[in-house]
Amino acid sequence: MFHLRRCMTCQFAFVADPWTDYESIYSQDYYDGRGADPYIDYIYEMRNPETSIRVYEWRGILETVQSLTEVAPHTRWLDFGCGNAGLVQYCKKHTAAQVFGFEEGWIASALSQSGVPLLSRSDLSCNAESFDIITAIEVFEHIRDPVETIETLRGLLRPGGLLFFTTGNAEPFRDNFVDWEYVYPEIHISFFEPGAMNCLLTKSGLRTEFRGYLPGYSDIIRYKVLKQLGIRKQAVWEKALPWPIISRAIDRRLKITCHPIAWA
Repeated sequence: MFHLRRCMTCQFAFVADPWTDYESIYSQDYYDGRGADPYIDYIYEMRNPETSIRVYEWRGILETVQSLTEVAPHTRWLDFGCGNAGLVQYCKKHTAAQVFGFEEGWIASALSQSGVPLLSRSDLSCNAESFDIITAIEVFEHIRDPVETIETLRGLLRPGGLLFFTTGNAEPFRDNFVDWEYVYPEIHISFFEPGAMNCLLTKSGLRTEFRGYLPGYSDIIRYKVLKQLGIRKQAVWEKALPWPIISRAIDRRLKITCHPIAWA
């Protein structure tokens, strides 16, 4: 049994007694789609990077980031909490930027054998103010102390650097929170409304902007929809759908794009 708490001032919600046996939580079963979140399968994505639906998310993130800042050969980009490093690999293939990942646990050992440019926690401490871009894709909901994590990321960004992240928006579900499909208390332990996230970012010294539905979000939301439908592989039928229209409609309900972006 888990207990959920909420700050009535900023509406930040969290699991008060989270499961902290991270070795068990983020074991090979988790990355194989046999863990707390049955909709993910990082191993399949690693083996099928060209045909997995995750390509839509990677493509969308890159398009969104490029709409916000320059991505050039001198750009240093860190994907924090990179999972199977799919975004790292995608951006290395489609840009000339220097792209690195950070991840811990079972998957990190697997990645270290595949030549992915993966940084360790000790490496992060040697890279203060060295990144132009940091992405954190579906990361903050897993973190017990988001204040500490945001401050760490702030210290890694160069002045003017971009922090782009995705996480669920708890605001549309304030009155029926436990029915929100995003609530997996075994692994999702921190839940943000845009106001709470804005407060967290600004208190860490970051400058925030609410930019709304940016280029690339159509693909990001497309991936989320297909994932929730239990689809792993790209298909002709889904490619025929009007995703710009569908994604806008989904966003009106879930308000995915209402979270801020942040600058150092």
